[in-house]
Amino acid sequence: MTISDILVQAVGYAGMAMYIVSYQIKSNRIFFFIQTAASLMFVIQFVLLGAISGCINLSICILRNILMLKYNDWAWVRWRGWVVIFVGALAVVTALTWAGPISILSFTGAASGTIGVMSNNAQKIRAAYLGCCCPSWLIYDAIIGSWGGVCNEIITIVSILISIKRYGWREMGDPNSDFQTK
Repeated sequence: MTISDILVQAVGYAGMAMYIVSYQIKSNRIFFFIQTAASLMFVIQFVLLGAISGCINLSICILRNILMLKYNDWAWVRWRGWVVIFVGALAVVTALTWAGPISILSFTGAASGTIGVMSNNAQKIRAAYLGCCCPSWLIYDAIIGSWGGVCNEIITIVSILISIKRYGWREMGDPNSDFQTK
């Protein structure tokens, strides 16, 4: 393994550390901020690995997360049509950067994550990530050689399960809980 390979993998491990921290945050707003920074690390790594479909799909997720930072401040951000726009953009990007069936994995991970995130509901976000987003990205990362990404998805799944145990599944879905109001 060359120094260049080590640096590429280090970028992914930095992103992994940020993602892990994000699932232990009770505030959706801070959750989205940390997720945005973590995603940027993986976008950089995907470029370095030549994984363009995943790179651009993840870039769209960064835009989505930035928008979600203002969910409680700007009424237009809460418009339900954003889900269709973002998932549509992900589908177009996937078609334009098609690299074979592997591209379906980055689309599925990004689209399912978008559906969960745009709900702005901690319970739905975690359900989407556990059920589809993380497994799709885990397989994608393994295929492209993002070892930080593989570890990230495995640890993220465990971290989500810990947060569910720690805070309670019902509390995450309660619209009046700290999850939804901070």
